[in-house]
Amino acid sequence: MSTLRNVFRTKDLRNKILFTVFILVLYRLGVQIPAPGVSLDGLEALSSQLEDSDQGIFGYLTLFTGGGAVLSLFGLGILPYITASIVIQILTVAVPKLEEWQRQGAVGQRKITQWTRYITIVLALIQAAGFVFLISQNPEQLYGFDPGLFPDATLGLMALAVMCIVVGTALLMWMGELITQYGLGNGMSVLIFASVVAGLPALGVNIFQVKGWIWLAVVLVMLVLLCVAIVFIEQGQRRIPINFPKRVVGRKQYGGNKTYIPLKVNQAGVIPVIFATSMLQLPQLVSNVLPTGTPNNPSWGDSVRQFIQDRLFRPTDPAYILILGLLIVGFAYFYNSIAFDPARRADELNKSGGFITGVRPGPQTERYLTKVLNRITLPGALFLAVIALIPSAMLFWLLGQQSSLGLLGFSGVSILIGVGVSLELMKQIDSQLMAQNYDGFLK
Repeated sequence: MSTLRNVFRTKDLRNKILFTVFILVLYRLGVQIPAPGVSLDGLEALSSQLEDSDQGIFGYLTLFTGGGAVLSLFGLGILPYITASIVIQILTVAVPKLEEWQRQGAVGQRKITQWTRYITIVLALIQAAGFVFLISQNPEQLYGFDPGLFPDATLGLMALAVMCIVVGTALLMWMGELITQYGLGNGMSVLIFASVVAGLPALGVNIFQVKGWIWLAVVLVMLVLLCVAIVFIEQGQRRIPINFPKRVVGRKQYGGNKTYIPLKVNQAGVIPVIFATSMLQLPQLVSNVLPTGTPNNPSWGDSVRQFIQDRLFRPTDPAYILILGLLIVGFAYFYNSIAFDPARRADELNKSGGFITGVRPGPQTERYLTKVLNRITLPGALFLAVIALIPSAMLFWLLGQQSSLGLLGFSGVSILIGVGVSLELMKQIDSQLMAQNYDGFLK
């Protein structure tokens, strides 16, 4: 309690917290505001129907919007921004110009951020138009029934709905950047954190209704144990000792000190999980444009959609486990190769006169750093995959298909995001409290 009092005694920190909370309140309100032309009765019917069915891709959209409807102002959440970030990260390796911007520091980062915004708007336009068109023209293909979301499906009304959803995505992206600039933590991560946490109360109610108090207590204990394990891994790091030789310049002696390079076990944080979850939606989005048959004469497009729905969105299916697990491990290695470049770090050490004990400067240092990075990335990536997959599968087995919303609310994706973002926020609060000579949360 004394630490909390110190937080609100510090004017700058108090203002940042209040600003962040204000933006999050606006975000949660925007999630509940439907797009123009969408029937409120249809949304209510759809919500009650999806609670007792398999939501597929809409379950993942619900996870990242905290229970909001796809056709709300912030219905797409920041998923277009996440996808745009993936595209930019991949292109940075392949396009020399982007790599040059990345090395320019703050100036280059501003250029990369601007292009990320452009790609986000384009993706939001494509996704919003696709969802609005499919929901208005062929809702049975997506939901299995017609909830009547667009009672007056005119072209002008659908175009207005698409425009509002795209504007909502752009507004949400701007709100995230405001949090980063004037609030606490990374704005995009904080918005995702608010979304996944907003779905947890619905999970508790669902478990209680289906299994009672005993299983609810078991799930809460498992949640606490998972949080402890995630914190333990997130804080773990391999410290590579660095020595600097002594140098005598005139009558003064420089160097001779020792330091270390901290390599975290999970250096990528929750980014590989978010990326992998976003990529898993692409097959469903692509399949929506395939040919559609009739109930008596289904086309090959219907078979592909059914296969994707049955295999890629069920946590106990081997295809889901294998594909999502491989995506998480692959993105973890990919992100670490970008975040920590052994060749560049070895070159910097060589120029500054530093060396690793028992390792020669230059190519040998690069090979040593690459070896260490690969060795600690593997357990970190496997840990991410296990945490992302096991809780979802266990809860799916416990509840069956009676609530996909509860399943996604307790998925390892949401737990990793919640704990990871919470740790980053606490570290930022701690650093600002220490600057004011106060003790922080982390001891």
